[in-house]
Amino acid sequence: MTDDVARFEAERTRLHGLAYRMLGSLSDADDVVQETWVRWQRLTPDAQAAIERPAAWWTTVASRISLDVLKSAQRQREQYVGPWLPEPLLTDGDPADAVEWAESLTLGFLVVLERLAPVERAVFLLADVFGEPYASIAQVVDRSEDACRQIASRARQRVRDARRQVAPVSGATAADDLVQAFLAACAFQQTDDLRRILADDVVLVSDGGRDVHAARRPVRGADRVSRFLVNVVSRITPDVAVELHQVNGEPGLLVRRGRQTTMVVAFEVVAEHIAAVRLVLNPAKLQHLAPVD
Repeated sequence: MTDDVARFEAERTRLHGLAYRMLGSLSDADDVVQETWVRWQRLTPDAQAAIERPAAWWTTVASRISLDVLKSAQRQREQYVGPWLPEPLLTDGDPADAVEWAESLTLGFLVVLERLAPVERAVFLLADVFGEPYASIAQVVDRSEDACRQIASRARQRVRDARRQVAPVSGATAADDLVQAFLAACAFQQTDDLRRILADDVVLVSDGGRDVHAARRPVRGADRVSRFLVNVVSRITPDVAVELHQVNGEPGLLVRRGRQTTMVVAFEVVAEHIAAVRLVLNPAKLQHLAPVD
């Protein structure tokens, strides 16, 4: 392995994490990382040698590519059928990344980022999540450093206003217990037990895309969400398997029928209650979760 390849591989996870947070798509993030490497390879040896910090160059290029893709993707999402959620990512067994990923990787956080304009999203992520200097960010978005600081400040406030203060349950065991109680209440159609687990203002969002039946609007409130969930579970057939996983840094479930993943669920927990339930049913967003032979 050459030095360039080794250095790029050391940065791959970071670049992929940036692109995924920008785009909400794992396949698009893969393409961004690959295109970044291709553009590096196109440089002459002298041009490569003149770049003092290749990692910073890769970050700038990956950010610019992601920004171009995001501008196109936002136009497509305006025509998306029903609520849009990012492609879910299983994060089991990633303790080294837990602190970095905890908030900025959750589905709820990524949905809030969708409310930002592409440049706002890029500036906010680069400044607040990835700690890039404003001089570098200015090169990505073709703005002055002062303008980038102002953009970051506005975006920061918008994200803060949109996100509730999330207080995670104390430890993995508590989170597992909460999900197990949720599953038991659903399985036995105990709506009263389910209401006690759910926050009063809980919201359920389901993304089925164009081809899968799902709630086309968010379902709000413990009573409505509990009835909705019990109705969904009552239609599950015996050949369905449910697995506990961490989904985008939050407690979640993966639902399979045979070898096909049919649904991923992520739970947002606040003050030891489930405050949000996000269901991804769109098959195009679940293809990467097929079991490996």
